[in-house]
Amino acid sequence: MNNYKLLPALISLLHTRNLTESAKTLNVTQSAMSKTLSQIRDAFHDPILIREANHFVLTKRGEELKTQLPSLIQSLDNLYLPKKLDIAQCERKFILASSDYVSQFILPDICAKMVNSAPSISIEYQLWQKNWLYELSQKPLDLVSTIADSVPENLYGKKMAEDELVIVMRKAHPKVASPFTLDDYTDSKHIVISGGGDKDSPIEAALSGQGKTRNVFASVPFFQSAIELLLQTDTILTTPLHIAADFSHLHDLEIKPLPLDIKPHQYYILWHAKNNLDPEHKWFREICYQLFKAHLDTTIEYGLKLLKNNR
Repeated sequence: MNNYKLLPALISLLHTRNLTESAKTLNVTQSAMSKTLSQIRDAFHDPILIREANHFVLTKRGEELKTQLPSLIQSLDNLYLPKKLDIAQCERKFILASSDYVSQFILPDICAKMVNSAPSISIEYQLWQKNWLYELSQKPLDLVSTIADSVPENLYGKKMAEDELVIVMRKAHPKVASPFTLDDYTDSKHIVISGGGDKDSPIEAALSGQGKTRNVFASVPFFQSAIELLLQTDTILTTPLHIAADFSHLHDLEIKPLPLDIKPHQYYILWHAKNNLDPEHKWFREICYQLFKAHLDTTIEYGLKLLKNNR
């Protein structure tokens, strides 16, 4: 294996061509410097310095090394410098994972803001799977937006908001003007959304504790398809308040309180510790955090107003 510890002594000898001066510069004895020169000659298979009368001259190999080493050492020194952010030159592909709701309502704003500052970046969106939470070190994901109770080990995260689960139905639903009891809830035909995280296990756990289950009419992977089903059938959807509010703003839907005691969902953006100090990643996650949080704050506030009218 190459002995890179010899390089400082070699650089000094190439410039001073004097054992005594190099020994003083490196704060070692002259005999130690002579021993180091012998090691250098063995390592490079060349005399490097040749004594001539009372001074040394460089061999051809020595002259080459004197030219090459400064830039090489500078390159090595640059490895220790903090990475500077030049986002305008960034050509990185960022990978974001969340639900299809986020891809529909928030991702366009994220892309628009990113491309204004970094025209050469790209983004890949993946539908988040709940079992990935403890596998982020093995996944090529830069950032995740999901429901979480806490931040797992080796992950970093920022809490964005929390809201409650509610019931959504079409305004032509037979129960739209009536209070919605637990029996009404279990007797109803339910639409569940299979993709984009864990939204349903708290519901199943709460119902199971009371010896009840849901009557699942349809299971679909996307929010938009669930909404289309709601608009055409007397079904109900259990979903976070901010999502219900967004879709209620666009369609003739009614929001009702959930007749179950379930703690609010907490929304986080999460990233693995391996990306925490990367300045490009920090730029990306700050954009996402700001837009996620602004959207959540606005839609939750709107949803609470709608829900107040239906309690």
